[in-house]
Amino acid sequence: MRARDLAGEYESVSLDSDATEAARLMAEHRLPALLVLDEQGEPKAILPASQMVKVLVPAYVIEDPTLAAVVDEKHADRLCQALVGRTVGDCLSSKAVKPPIADPDDTALEVAALMALVRSPLVAVVEKAKDGRHLLGVITASHLLHELLGASGKLDPPS
Repeated sequence: MRARDLAGEYESVSLDSDATEAARLMAEHRLPALLVLDEQGEPKAILPASQMVKVLVPAYVIEDPTLAAVVDEKHADRLCQALVGRTVGDCLSSKAVKPPIADPDDTALEVAALMALVRSPLVAVVEKAKDGRHLLGVITASHLLHELLGASGKLDPPS
């Protein structure tokens, strides 16, 4: 199976997308991350859901996690206010790297190796064309596992 066969539609955002809307998208679709695209529609970064959660947690709690126990529910309910007025670009870690990109003809094992090497929950499948590069879709780690287990006969059929 080739990357082009494994790639599927996946939610993406741009650097200037609203952070609250990005978080809502992650939550509603239970996504491990979002693909962040640049102005040309090419993969720019991966925004993990864990990074969005980190944005919600006050810096003083990250520095001293024992303080989380003393924050009452009333204040905890306001955590999402940290996203108001922020963009996806504001939420990206300073250590954010370009997402892994697979060629459409890469094999499932090549995609798996790339995913494992960079420890990414997503791999973008990008086709090179005369007029630039085009995103064909995304392969998630869970989808890749499903396909590999299914191909090996290790996946039980649904009951």
